[in-house]
Amino acid sequence: MPLKHWKAGVAAVLVLSVAAAAPLVYHAPDTLRLVVNFPSAVGIHEGSDVRVLGVKVGEVVKVEPRGRTVRVELIYDRDWPVPADAGALIVTPSVVSDRYIQLAPAYGGGPALPDGAELPVERTAVPVELDEVYRALDDLNVALGPQGADADGALRELVRVGADNLRGNGDDLHQTLSGVSQAMSTLADGREDLFGSVADLQQFTTMLAKSDGTVREFNTRLADVSEQLAAEREELAEAVRALSRALTDVAAFIRDNRAQLKANVAALADLTGVLVRQQRALTQVLDNAPLALSNLNLAYNPRSGTIDTRDNALGPYEPASFVCSLLVSSVPAKEVPAACTDLAKTLSAAKLPLTPELKQLLKAVLK
Repeated sequence: MPLKHWKAGVAAVLVLSVAAAAPLVYHAPDTLRLVVNFPSAVGIHEGSDVRVLGVKVGEVVKVEPRGRTVRVELIYDRDWPVPADAGALIVTPSVVSDRYIQLAPAYGGGPALPDGAELPVERTAVPVELDEVYRALDDLNVALGPQGADADGALRELVRVGADNLRGNGDDLHQTLSGVSQAMSTLADGREDLFGSVADLQQFTTMLAKSDGTVREFNTRLADVSEQLAAEREELAEAVRALSRALTDVAAFIRDNRAQLKANVAALADLTGVLVRQQRALTQVLDNAPLALSNLNLAYNPRSGTIDTRDNALGPYEPASFVCSLLVSSVPAKEVPAACTDLAKTLSAAKLPLTPELKQLLKAVLK
């Protein structure tokens, strides 16, 4: 074999060897391969960073346009697994800096993407390009311009009418905005009270909901009463008219007999005063009268028609104590004779029995 042909064969073998080893260069055993399909990949090229939480874990090895999508092959460190449900997005740190691909979310356990996995377009996101923003603004200008909403001058008329309505109302508008601001500040300051009111209202509503049966029964009974009153409205109206006539007659009677009524009321006031002053005596009578009547009934002898009893009205008290007791219970303390006061003092000094009235008189004197 000529030397020239031998060198050419060796060169061909070397080229084939390098070509066969090329895939092993960018897909080393310590990396994983991932294919991502983006709708667009502006600013992404071979060598662009692949990051997780902003930390570089790999790089892009191939960018291949395919019709309406862009196929991007990348490799990342095997020590940084990616969740099986992860997505990919293109991040623009600033207007002029290089873009990179972010894999998210970060791995926190569970299944991970296998080597050679492929993400569809639905699991990717790309930033809005500046020219798209300009195009949207241009479309808005065209829509509001003479060829769009303002073709008949509607937009100009809207601006003119708005200006006419606001002209001269600057102070009012300022006060309105200030008032709204103060109202919002007041609501913000009282948000705890407001939330407390809402919570109380919620508790009240909950209570009504729990008492739904009782509320329904109350409404049903109220409806029944309303129906009954509606059915008897003529009788009620007649009763109200009769009451009106009666009140008219009473007013006329009072007007015609005012002097007599005044005298009767004055006499009734005197009688009431006497009853108040004799309240204690009346109380004793009402307390003792049933027993006295019962004793009288038991003392009556129907055979002879006589009362067979032995009276001891004074009890352990002498007649003078009984008489003074009657005076104490009948007249004011100032009008009780001095002899009754002396009697009470003598009986008390001798440690003899005192009636309740004499005890009361003695206390009044000792004060």
